[in-house]
Amino acid sequence: MQDTAIQLILQAGYVVKAVLLILLFFSVFSWAIIFYKHRYLSAATKESESFLRAFRTGRDIKGLLNTAKNLNLSPLANVFKSVYIEEGRANRDEVKRMLRRYEALEAAKLESYLTFLATTGSTTPFIGLFGTVWGIMNAFRGIGTAGSASLAVVAPGIAEALITTAAGLVAAIPAVIAYNYYLSRARRLIIEMEDFSEELIDFFSAMAQ
Repeated sequence: MQDTAIQLILQAGYVVKAVLLILLFFSVFSWAIIFYKHRYLSAATKESESFLRAFRTGRDIKGLLNTAKNLNLSPLANVFKSVYIEEGRANRDEVKRMLRRYEALEAAKLESYLTFLATTGSTTPFIGLFGTVWGIMNAFRGIGTAGSASLAVVAPGIAEALITTAAGLVAAIPAVIAYNYYLSRARRLIIEMEDFSEELIDFFSAMAQ
C-alpha cells in the first residue's frame, strides 16, 4: 500500500511535524510578501512615471503638489512633497540635506520585507536539512529496534527525511528568486529617485531666489 504525502506527514514524528510547520510559516509569509511587493513596486513605478511626466511638462508648484498628494506610492512624488512641505524655499545645502534624508526613507520603503525573503531563502534549506537528519536517525533507530534493515523498517524514516528536504526547497527557491528580482526593481527605482533629486535641488534652489 502506497502512502500519500499527506498520510506520511500525519504519520511523521513530532519533531518532523514541527519542522514542516516552521517551513509552512516561512513559505506562506514569503508568498504573501511576493504578491504584496509585486503590487507595490508596480504601482510605485507607474506613479513615478506619471509624476515625472507632470514635473517635466509643467513647473506649476501648486499643480505639482496636488499631483504628488495623489501619488502616495511614488518615491519621486513623496520626496518632492516632503521637501516642499517641510521647507520648500530653503537654500541649496539645506535642500540637499533634506533630499538625502527623504531618499533614505523612501529607499527603506522600497526594500521593506525583502530581508524576510532573503532569510527564508538562506535558512529554510537548513531547517529542512535538520528534518532530513532527524528522519534518517529515525530510520536507523527503527533498524536497531527491529534488528532488520528491511524496506518496511526504514521507509517511514526515509520518507520523513525526503519530505522535509522537499519542503525546505519549496520554501527557499521562490523566496530567493523573488528577493533577487524585487531587489533589482527596488534599486532601479532608488537610482531613478537619486537622479531626480538632482533636478529637485535646482528646482527648489531656484524657488529660494
